[in-house]
Amino acid sequence: MQNFRDKPTAVRTDLLPVLAGIAVAISGVGVALALADVQSPLRAPFILFFLFAGPACGIAAALSRAAPAARAATAAAGALVIDLLVAQTRSSPHTLTVGGGIIAVAAITALLFLRALGRRMRKPELINPADRLTKGIKKIRSGRFHT
Repeated sequence: MQNFRDKPTAVRTDLLPVLAGIAVAISGVGVALALADVQSPLRAPFILFFLFAGPACGIAAALSRAAPAARAATAAAGALVIDLLVAQTRSSPHTLTVGGGIIAVAAITALLFLRALGRRMRKPELINPADRLTKGIKKIRSGRFHT
């Protein structure tokens, strides 16, 4: 008889994209509710999720080579710093609005993701582990690899 424990790797590999999709959906609904100025009980928790998870994921993507624990701690602290700096710079000239703060945080998050994407585009071997293997094989065959 087959049970759930027979395929734990499939669950682990499929769970991360599903959780990322759920996070993007929650953030998108929160941003849409805030920018449309809809009064809903879901607006505040979804926006708080976006304000924390967006910059944290952007920082984590930018720090792909760091250890997982260090990356998580840095991403959490960095998200808090980004939110506080946006609030401080927007409140100094007394122009703090909900939409303006959300757009500023979204822009910073997009820049962080674009930085990580640019680094991956410059180094295609970071995209697929098989590419790293073929690059290593080509290096060995060309004689540039000395043991």
